[in-house]
Amino acid sequence: MAYSNSPANACVQSDYTSACRVNINGSAQEQGFIENLIVETIEIYGQNVYYLPRTFINRDTILDEVDNSTFSTNYPIRAYVNNVEGWEGQGELLSKFGVRVEDKTTFILSRKKFKEKVDDNVTLNVEGRPNEGDLIYFPVTNHLFEIQFVEVEKPFYQLGKGYVWECQCELFEYADEQLDTGIAEIDAIETAFANAITVGLVAGGSGDFTVGETVTGGTSNVTAEVKSWDSATRTLIVINRSGTFQVPETVTGGTSSASWTTASYNTINNTNSEYDQNADFETGDNDILDFSETNPFGSVGQLTDTTI
Repeated sequence: MAYSNSPANACVQSDYTSACRVNINGSAQEQGFIENLIVETIEIYGQNVYYLPRTFINRDTILDEVDNSTFSTNYPIRAYVNNVEGWEGQGELLSKFGVRVEDKTTFILSRKKFKEKVDDNVTLNVEGRPNEGDLIYFPVTNHLFEIQFVEVEKPFYQLGKGYVWECQCELFEYADEQLDTGIAEIDAIETAFANAITVGLVAGGSGDFTVGETVTGGTSNVTAEVKSWDSATRTLIVINRSGTFQVPETVTGGTSSASWTTASYNTINNTNSEYDQNADFETGDNDILDFSETNPFGSVGQLTDTTI
């Protein structure tokens, strides 16, 4: 820290022009020294995690909500787990909807390393810091956390500068996001839980679809990802639909070049859920709702409705 009082005179700290005024914020060298100590501490006592930035696909600019998003990249970085005794939060709770796991934790990231490992390599929704809504994967326990809040003032400006990002996280609740991160354990979440619908196909098509490839409707130009394909029953199950296939239209595989014509298409039944009751409710509501009336607020799903 530079300190000068030459020639000797009364040093008044309230005089901001005085050369002898003590600079409690420290010099750039001191700030750099503290930052390097923090980086080294996190490298020694931290854990390897993966930072997964969220990319918005469809965003409602009126309600400021994200309708659909994807996670397509991962960036390894070192993070310090704030509570070494275990997860925070309320843990396992038995609710009327079943058992909920509400584990929480706080990851501390070096600002210097975050810029080097993540911010300089990807365009974030809010540049320069971790974003709320982005994910952090903790491979030691195979937990996937979503950032809920980023604290920017802890510790409070040591020597006049911030050195870390404190990411307060909760367990990620999957909501039909596209997961193509390149990490098998994460991408498997999409296959297991994404909304999956069945497309029946007409006999006489050619080729076999490949799991994971993108199929495209020749008329509607709708795309979807293949979850499974049964050539014996001509049953195609897809996830990540961009819209609604038409019946009939030719569906072509982007990788396999398989080509088949749609025969049936049901958006009501989600084959990825054992507890899905959409079809039951749809059958029951026919005795309650008069579908001959026009609904000014939108459309109501029906077993024969291919518009949703």
